[in-house]
Amino acid sequence: MTGELADAVRRAVGAVTDPELRRPLADLDMLRDITVAGAVAHVGIALTIVGCPAANRIEADVRAAAAAVPGIDAVEVAVGVMTPEERRALTERLRDGRAPRQMPFGPDSLTRVIAVTSGKGGVGKSSLTANLAVALAARGRRVGLIDADVHGFSIPGLLGIAPGTQPTRIDDLMLPPVAHDVKAISIGMFLREGESVVAWRGPMLHRTVQQFLTDVFFGDLDVLLIDMPPGTGDIAITLGQLLPHAEVLVVTTPQEAASDVAIRSGLVARQTGQRVIGVVENMAALTLPDGTVLDLFGSGGGQAVADALSRDADPVPLLGSVPLSPALRTGGDAGVPVVLADPQDPAARAILAVADAVDQGGRGLSGRRLPVSLG
Repeated sequence: MTGELADAVRRAVGAVTDPELRRPLADLDMLRDITVAGAVAHVGIALTIVGCPAANRIEADVRAAAAAVPGIDAVEVAVGVMTPEERRALTERLRDGRAPRQMPFGPDSLTRVIAVTSGKGGVGKSSLTANLAVALAARGRRVGLIDADVHGFSIPGLLGIAPGTQPTRIDDLMLPPVAHDVKAISIGMFLREGESVVAWRGPMLHRTVQQFLTDVFFGDLDVLLIDMPPGTGDIAITLGQLLPHAEVLVVTTPQEAASDVAIRSGLVARQTGQRVIGVVENMAALTLPDGTVLDLFGSGGGQAVADALSRDADPVPLLGSVPLSPALRTGGDAGVPVVLADPQDPAARAILAVADAVDQGGRGLSGRRLPVSLG
């Protein structure tokens, strides 16, 4: 009977999910000796590294899982750390046969890569990207988000990732922090205390973006969103070279000055082989409580960009028009995207509709090798 109880505890504890790797502890070989004496379960686990930021949560989840087994009245948890050999074996397993620093998001990947771009800054591109990522994650999609706006990074704050939070390192792999079920990485997570400015030129920018794509372990993703910097500079060229198969979502405001420049960003992306899947118009007209309409930035810019980027065989739709919204701004400042904080807000509803449209336009499998083998 004691052996059966120990087996039941092992199954329960093994099903606990590592909050960073998002895999069961049993699959990660993090379980150690598990015994039962009377009604007391003695559970041993090994964390990946010393000082693992998820240690308290993992221990609490393990304790709760073991205590839930019928016949167990008390749980004692012994927490250790993997040996260097065990960590190496784990990183090799996580890479799934890929060589170190090999990008997992190539043309044959089943992950959709969507670059969110704009011609100019100040159009709310990052806010839309963060909200879109959270909206897709809320639909059950496995979502990663790269903040490629190195000079103007804002994704950590928009997602509520605390200042000073850094990726967990397992040897040469980096595990991105998770917020609202979105795995996110940003240069802002690597700045030393007191630093707030990144003054880099092309080669450093190229290397940073490349490392985000190769050294950060996102695991199996359905969608990888990339928050691009405004314009068509070094990073846009780098992403075009590294991810020519990526899809592109163009963000603009209604005003002509923004829409004209947004068209250029879509055209440059298309020149690298990327496909423009749609346009989102942000900061559209806001209906005030008295029923009047505040048309601060004019109208029609989003449709103008969509029309200019459309071709006979490849139409580009206007996926949504997001109105000016105090809730969108306050949600970003608080680190709780409006699609979660106030889903009935007009801006939230518009972004959720964009998420629906993006979600329904998944990548086709035509022309891609599938990761299956015939036995």
